Amino acid sequence: MATRVYPALLVRDLAETADAGIGVVFPDLPGCVTQGDTPQHAAEMALEALALHVESMVEDGETLPEPSPPDAVPDWVDPAETKVVAHLLVPVELPGRSVRVNITMDENLLQRADRAASEHGMTRSGLLAEAVRAWLRESRRGPRKRAS
Repeated sequence: MATRVYPALLVRDLAETADAGIGVVFPDLPGCVTQGDTPQHAAEMALEALALHVESMVEDGETLPEPSPPDAVPDWVDPAETKVVAHLLVPVELPGRSVRVNITMDENLLQRADRAASEHGMTRSGLLAEAVRAWLRESRRGPRKRAS
């Protein structure tokens, strides 16, 4: 899978108190923002925010911008209101093309999946793909304990 690296800024709003957390903005993707309690937490949240934002752009048929230089600070970050705490480079896996697959699944589970997809205005493939994405995001947070 292809990977792209986008610069991000860890920022602190000068009007907020120090315990307000750290924001994350992406110069190339103005609508892609997140925050964390600490710089480390903000960096972790940046990975998830960027992945979801890129996935949404691709699904909507939007063209992804080329990454700007790592130290870029966009004009819309006002130094009178916002302090740049750090510059990050955040990797994101770019979605590939859709391929047809053949899977085996319990028929009752498949019927439930089809109903859920229909209720949410999705296709079966879309629901299964979203379920896998959600599982992969969750698995990055650490191993899950299975019920016995």
